[in-house]
Amino acid sequence: MYSPKPKIDHLVRPVHGGIDRRELLRFGISPEKALDFSVSVNPFGPPPGIRDAIARAAVDIYPDPDATEVREVLATMLHVSPENVFVGSGSTEIIRLIATACFDVDDRVVIPQPTYGEYETACQLVGARLLKPWMLGEVDFRINIERLKAIIEEYRPGGLFLCNPNNPTGEYLSRDKVNNLLYILGRGLLMLDEAYIAFTETAWNSLDLIETDRLIVIRSMTKDFALPGLRLGYAVSSKTLISLLDRVKPPWNVSSVAQSAALFVLGQDAFLADCARKLQEARDFLVFGLQKRGYSVIPSEANFFLVRVGDAAGFRTALLRQGIIVRSCASFGIPTYVRLAPRTIEECQILLDAVDNPEVSRYAR
Repeated sequence: MYSPKPKIDHLVRPVHGGIDRRELLRFGISPEKALDFSVSVNPFGPPPGIRDAIARAAVDIYPDPDATEVREVLATMLHVSPENVFVGSGSTEIIRLIATACFDVDDRVVIPQPTYGEYETACQLVGARLLKPWMLGEVDFRINIERLKAIIEEYRPGGLFLCNPNNPTGEYLSRDKVNNLLYILGRGLLMLDEAYIAFTETAWNSLDLIETDRLIVIRSMTKDFALPGLRLGYAVSSKTLISLLDRVKPPWNVSSVAQSAALFVLGQDAFLADCARKLQEARDFLVFGLQKRGYSVIPSEANFFLVRVGDAAGFRTALLRQGIIVRSCASFGIPTYVRLAPRTIEECQILLDAVDNPEVSRYAR
């Protein structure tokens, strides 16, 4: 019998939020009617007109392999050169391409825990040696920067993945902290994942650090504009590092439909600002409602937050029976917490009503 590579044989697929159609159908719930609080996607998008933009995509020819127009529009918006921009089929593809282009067998890569699971998978695929220090204290769930710096100074890794704001904690590191980590890394590469930056009120501009030639900023368009079904993301870095991603990417990695959608949504700042305002209102409403019911909510600067419930798996299943999906954080190593991403205020009220159900609240200790 054929045996796969050892690193593939031991690879475990990361757990993600989102709708699992088979799971819902087992509970007799229509996936179309489920309320999904488990994914941190703009609940008010996509913007009006997106279907017409998608319909205009030329699907009878190959897409532009370099997504040239999208790169040019992004470059103008971000005040960089098109050669500083890479467009990918979602930020997760970009993460895997970075690992493919930049790391080799036995290269050390630091991934502070808990965080997005795809960083680990990407590094495992290339055989990198992972350092996964647990960086949080449960009192406030803030990252221990001094300990992280000590680990970097001791092991001198080739790379550091940093999710900012972090998934699932929602902590957003300041410019000074990120810049200090970049300095301590020395010749190492910092992957700064800003997938959730669009709805972060205190966001600072990280792009003026890219010419260090040791920083790659990763961003998502699918979360901002509610387009997860299309897969859209981009990276901004030095021309040297972007050229590496261009060399290892699959041909035609971004479909014509996705490129057409990107050109439509980019620059719709007013739409995004309106969504951010409504999302903040919904978040405040949901946090207040949960705290009023005695739940502990961890402060977050992202469009999601952690809630202590006691038995996260049981809590999630009890809500699932009512057609409501939340993200158990057991896979992050914190099995007493769930992660919630607010939806509309009306839908948040439905969640709060469901939480009042004794079949749900009995899992909260």
